[in-house]
Amino acid sequence: MNIAHAFKPPLSSRKLLNRILVTGIATFILISFLAPLGYMFTTALKSTEQMSDPGVPPWWPFSRVTFAYQGQDLEIYQVPMDGETRNLALLKKTRKESWFIDPQDPTAEPILWEGNWRTLSPAYKSDPRWQNFKKAWDDLNFPRLFMNSMIIASFGTVGAVLSSISVAYGFSRFKFRGRNLLFLILIGTIILPVQVTLIPTYILFSKIGWTNTFLPLIVPHFFANAYNVFLLRQYFMQIPNEMDEAAMIDGANPLQVLTQVILPQSIPALTAVSLFHFFFAWNDFFSPLIYLASKPELWPLSVGLQKFNALYGRMPNLIQTGALITLVLPVVIFFLAQRVFMQGIVFTGVEK
Repeated sequence: MNIAHAFKPPLSSRKLLNRILVTGIATFILISFLAPLGYMFTTALKSTEQMSDPGVPPWWPFSRVTFAYQGQDLEIYQVPMDGETRNLALLKKTRKESWFIDPQDPTAEPILWEGNWRTLSPAYKSDPRWQNFKKAWDDLNFPRLFMNSMIIASFGTVGAVLSSISVAYGFSRFKFRGRNLLFLILIGTIILPVQVTLIPTYILFSKIGWTNTFLPLIVPHFFANAYNVFLLRQYFMQIPNEMDEAAMIDGANPLQVLTQVILPQSIPALTAVSLFHFFFAWNDFFSPLIYLASKPELWPLSVGLQKFNALYGRMPNLIQTGALITLVLPVVIFFLAQRVFMQGIVFTGVEK
């Protein structure tokens, strides 16, 4: 008998081992991706003193335990005495010996301990600073900035989706001379940097009086986007032309074919395009900074958060708090639409 065959695990055992392996790898990857977010959350709950304390545990906000004694706040240390460790309040410290007060019996005589007090570990208590979120909320003027971001992202997304649907429908369903060439030119604009067209577009918007308004951040998206058009065209082309022909036999015109045949079957792709553009507009910093520089009341969260970071550059806990507040809505939207979003990415043939 073949020895290797004799020790080969049963099929069910191999399936179980494969599942455990796959689950372990997926869990490790998930933890790796969520670890920075977890660190961001715990950092946002820390005070400035906790950030500068090298001995504080890193996984949660902790503060040193203190004891009020005769108008002083004495720090509690873990002191080894008589074979046990006691939490005592440091009253007087020297290099070779120190005096401690027992918080359980503060009226008793001070306890002498021989040794360098710097070798002792301080006692910590859980002390998350939830008030950091309120401070960031107030200092950021979050409701105003949030509303500005919603206006820019929402209206821009509507315009980008509607215009991209029209262009993608034309490229996927209508045959005309130069169609492929025009599509290649459109796709070629993806590699065109924004900085190339920045000066002429700024001059144009300045001439027509659109600077310091939302219009330069919304109206251009009503003229389609090459990346969105590509995604929708790929999806539309997977829908059989026979369905269009059947609808036309029943008397449907091209617009009715689009709205009643193609769009109802393209929800995943439309969701993907909508989320792509919404997240882009929500996180866009460069364009709002250029067009709304002298209008702080119109700033979106991206610009307001940068000013907040500059104000509290030496307080990373507040910077992380402000960043977490701005992340809430995109994260919620992504998780609610995750399944449909991933379907749209896979079906269009583009994974990102």
